[in-house]
Amino acid sequence: MPRVTILGSGLALRPLGAEHAPALVRASADGNLSELQWTNVPNATNVAEYIGLALEHHAQGLALPFVMEILETGKIVGTTRIFKIDLPNRAAEIGHTWIAGRWQRSFVNTESKYLLLRYAFEEMKLIRVQLYTDENNTASRAAILRLGAKEEGILRKERIMADGRIRTTVVFSIIDDEWPAIRARLEERLRRGGVEPTYQMEAFAP
Repeated sequence: MPRVTILGSGLALRPLGAEHAPALVRASADGNLSELQWTNVPNATNVAEYIGLALEHHAQGLALPFVMEILETGKIVGTTRIFKIDLPNRAAEIGHTWIAGRWQRSFVNTESKYLLLRYAFEEMKLIRVQLYTDENNTASRAAILRLGAKEEGILRKERIMADGRIRTTVVFSIIDDEWPAIRARLEERLRRGGVEPTYQMEAFAP
């Protein structure tokens, strides 16, 4: 699976590596994200394991994990990922997304989804991208719907979280037929927020 950097106008998605551990610990501390019940966010204790598992999945051809970098400052503010990659069926999932507290409700989530979806549909030629979230995470559910994704159903007791809580998951998807309209909508949202929608790929140089 090729490793690429995806550049927008305000944000870069760069391949996750072991060297990002200190920056991810700092980002997750902004808002005490590792204490969130909705998702698994690394802290100083488990960040090496978090990165190692992501890189293992990449080596198996199952995932493309990224860090999110603010282009203006070079600051790492979170992670996101294309994973559960199923090339024979041209499908994948977008997730493992978390953003440092001060950058939530900014352009970061919208631009990161715009870049990932462009890569998924236009470079990988996928026909389906799915997104999962906790049924109790109303903010995440609303954000996914704002992307234009369709809610497909509920997976009851779908996973056990790190704190032992049993999570029920809501499934959303975007398919290739819907992508042109969703792309236009995301570009308009970015422009309204003062971010020019741009998209560029760079080969990853380790």
